[in-house]
Amino acid sequence: MKGTSFRDHFCAGFIAFTLFMGMASCSGVNKQESLTGRQPKELPVIQVVAKDTVLHREYVAEIMAIQNVELRARVPGFLEKIFVDEGMEVTKGQLLFKTNDQEYRAELAKAKANLLSAEAEARVMEYEIENLKIMVKENVISKSELDMTQAKYDAVIAKIEEAKSAEQNAQVQLSYTEIRSPFKGTLDRLPQRTGSLIDQGTLLTTVSDVSEVHVYFNVSEIEYLEYVKSTAEERERGNNIRMVLADGSPYSYGGVIETMEGEFNPNTGSIAFRAKFPNPDKLLKHRATGKVILSNVVRDAIIIPQKTVFEIQDRSFVYVVDDTDKVEIRSIVPKARFSHYYIVESGLEPGERLLFEGIQTIEPGMTILPKKVAFEGEDNPQESVIKTSFR
Repeated sequence: MKGTSFRDHFCAGFIAFTLFMGMASCSGVNKQESLTGRQPKELPVIQVVAKDTVLHREYVAEIMAIQNVELRARVPGFLEKIFVDEGMEVTKGQLLFKTNDQEYRAELAKAKANLLSAEAEARVMEYEIENLKIMVKENVISKSELDMTQAKYDAVIAKIEEAKSAEQNAQVQLSYTEIRSPFKGTLDRLPQRTGSLIDQGTLLTTVSDVSEVHVYFNVSEIEYLEYVKSTAEERERGNNIRMVLADGSPYSYGGVIETMEGEFNPNTGSIAFRAKFPNPDKLLKHRATGKVILSNVVRDAIIIPQKTVFEIQDRSFVYVVDDTDKVEIRSIVPKARFSHYYIVESGLEPGERLLFEGIQTIEPGMTILPKKVAFEGEDNPQESVIKTSFR
């Protein structure tokens, strides 16, 4: 071509060479893919099953004595005598502390004297009234004088009632100098010592009844709804709960859910349940900690291992293997996530096959050689158990 330069010829030849090499490279890749495509990868798969599952949930628990009362001084004075020691078992009505009572005994004696004086005055006036009645009958005096004396007598009767009240109050004040146990229980620390000057309201000790304990634990709103919507049989089974102590050992006795709070915590969205546990060995103490295990039955639950699931932008996916052994991606909605499992709410049906391992090595549309494997709990659905912890 006229006017064609050497540069133009060189560029045209380079482009042609590049296209030829590219076509050769693609031909080699396609040939290699066709060869490898004849040998699909052997990968493990599992079959989706629906089964009744016992779901064990663990909750951090706070253990409280069935009764826990602070014993405080009702009247001021010096602590005269301590009859018990810290950690001691006491019975109902047992004398624990004694404060000096001389002042209160004096007040009681004064009140009794005032009462006796008022009663004596009343008796004198009773005789006087009887005499005045005779004199009025015989017209010796007017009836107005009798009425005046009767009014004075009524005032003395009121004075007697006031004196009785003062005596009772003095007796009560005197009784407050003896501090007794309100029920059978165990004593806490004794912060005061003999001879201490104590004021009204001073803490002397705390007594706890731990023959039984209340155990409180917080449940989410979803789990609360599962509990209240369960059948009577399922609820009765779920009411019977177990406990694990702080050292990880199981507690020997089972408990029963008694009640729950009246409203949800707006900050956590949870509600507190209360269970009662027997404590005949006095192993549990007030404000101890542990975990309660709450069990409930999930009917026809679709459970898959966590390793079969991968997430993309906060959505969960699995690889489903169809009848031709091709792999396709499927979006699922998990209902609950546990240490090694998911309970699936939607997206899967019983009988479908899932890729168990090798998720990172395949792409949708690839054909594999499925090798069926079993995961824990699949072969025995009635004994399938899932356990998780909540804090």
